[in-house]
Amino acid sequence: MTQILSRSLPRTRAAAAPPAPAGPASLEAREITAWFGSHQVLDRVSLTMPARGITALIGPSGCGKSTFLRILNRMHELVPSAALAGEVLLDGEDIYDPQRRLTDARRAIGMVFQKPNPFPAMSIRENVLAGLRLTGTRVDRAGRDQLVEECLVRGGLWKEVKDRLDSPGGGLSGGQQQRLCIARSLAIKPRVLLMDEPCSALDPTSTRVIEETMKDLAEQVTIVIVTHNMQQAARVSDTCAFFLASQGTPGVIVEHGPTDAMFTSPQDQRTSDYVNGRFG
Repeated sequence: MTQILSRSLPRTRAAAAPPAPAGPASLEAREITAWFGSHQVLDRVSLTMPARGITALIGPSGCGKSTFLRILNRMHELVPSAALAGEVLLDGEDIYDPQRRLTDARRAIGMVFQKPNPFPAMSIRENVLAGLRLTGTRVDRAGRDQLVEECLVRGGLWKEVKDRLDSPGGGLSGGQQQRLCIARSLAIKPRVLLMDEPCSALDPTSTRVIEETMKDLAEQVTIVIVTHNMQQAARVSDTCAFFLASQGTPGVIVEHGPTDAMFTSPQDQRTSDYVNGRFG
């Protein structure tokens, strides 16, 4: 039987857990129910997000997709009125276990937000390395230079900025800033990367580059993406989950499975209506 635990802040900090093994990890949500105060936003949501793949979360606005995404690395806890029940398992271990520190979850499960948010006063180089200070990770100078290049290469930005690493990160274009934020997330070597509508504010050319970057990263880090763009979900994801909330009820997953099947032969009429643009 799945154990359901109520979660709310504050939480007791425990001793540091052993370092997590390298490489992409599977992520599994079990019976996640979430509230903001007395308002319930998710109802018993369960989903497995396989390692070495891209899982897309789709559905109309207000159905709990972004809340679910934030629960996956404990950002839900940042809201004072937030609470949840259920489990989030990273390779079988619950990230909400009281014996696990918040920083351990954030190190293993990174986040890229809808709007690019490089630190404007920092250079491109400093932006990439910023996460090391936040997580207390120590790297020598030679290691830092190597890490900056590695992350910018993986983020699809190295060729464009390699000769101006000391220029302000805020001086890049919107698409470049988003790739810089991806590189910054990769610097702490996460096993999962969460992306909340990362292309919604970008032009088609920048969107294509970000999508190519995601595909290249999928063998190195598990990716979970929230998107309202059905064409994007069909292009980039391996698996897909359709969220829906109706008539004031909390969000649920109507259907999930391989992306091709979700778009060509969905099992629920509501899924077919949504992916074919009949609502939402």
